[in-house]
Amino acid sequence: MSRDVDAMDRARAAGPCLTCVAVSLALVGAVVASFFYLSIDFAPLFSRESMRSMGRFIAEFAHPDLSPPFVAKTAWATLQTLAVSALGTLLAVAAGGLLALPAAGRFGAAARMAARALLNMLRSVPELVWAALMVIAVGLGPFAAVLALALHTTGVLGRLYAETLENAAPAPERALAESGSGPVAAFLYGTLALVSAQGAAYALYRWEMNIRMAAVLGFVGAGGLGQMLYFHLSIFQQSQAATVLLAVLLLVFGVELASSRWRRELAPAYA
Repeated sequence: MSRDVDAMDRARAAGPCLTCVAVSLALVGAVVASFFYLSIDFAPLFSRESMRSMGRFIAEFAHPDLSPPFVAKTAWATLQTLAVSALGTLLAVAAGGLLALPAAGRFGAAARMAARALLNMLRSVPELVWAALMVIAVGLGPFAAVLALALHTTGVLGRLYAETLENAAPAPERALAESGSGPVAAFLYGTLALVSAQGAAYALYRWEMNIRMAAVLGFVGAGGLGQMLYFHLSIFQQSQAATVLLAVLLLVFGVELASSRWRRELAPAYA
C-alpha cells in the first residue's frame, strides 16, 4: 500500500504527462482545422429562412396517410423489411459460424489468415455498397437486400464468433477428447456448448441493426419500407412518407424490445 502511495506521489511530483498533453492538443488542433478545411458554417442553418423552411417541411409530416389501402401497402412493405432482415441475419449466422472455425485457428495458420482476410473484406464494405453491387448482379428487389445484409453481417459475426471460440476455456474440450470422445463431439459438447448462448446474443444484436439497415437499403432499390420512403419523398408526398416513417419506428422498437428480452434470457452477461 505504501509503495502505491509513494508511486502516486512521485507521479504528481514529475508533473503532467507531456505525451498526453501533446496528443490532446493535436486532437483539438485537428478538430479546429477540420472546420476550416470543410468550410463549415452554421449560420445558414439557423437563419430565419432556413428555420422557416424546416418548420414547414416538418409540419407536412404531421398528418400521416392512414387510409386503409395505404396502411395495407405499408404493412406489406413492413413484413418484407422484417423478412429481409431476418433471412439476411440467418444466412450470416450460418456462413459466419462456418468461417469462424478456420478463423479461430482450428485448421492451421494458413487457413486462419485466409479466413480472417475474407471476413475483414466482407465487413469492410458497407451494406449500401453491397446492396448496389447486388442490385447489379440480381436486379432490383428484396433478394439484393438479403444478399447485401448477409455478406456484411457474415464478416461481423464471423469475426465475433472466431474471437469467442479463441477465448473459450479449452479444458472441457480437452477433457472430453482425453476421455475418448471424437474431435467433433468434444468440440460440440466442450466448446460450442459454452459459447452458443453468447453467439445467439450476438446474432440477435446484429438482427436489431439489420432491421434499421434493411429499411435504408430500399433507397438503392432493394425493396421494403426504404423503397417506399424514397419514392414518396422524391415526389414530395410527405403524408405518405410520414406513414412509412411511423412503420419504420414501430418495427425497430418492436424488434429491439423482443431482441433485448431474448438476449437477457439467453446470455444475461452479454445482453
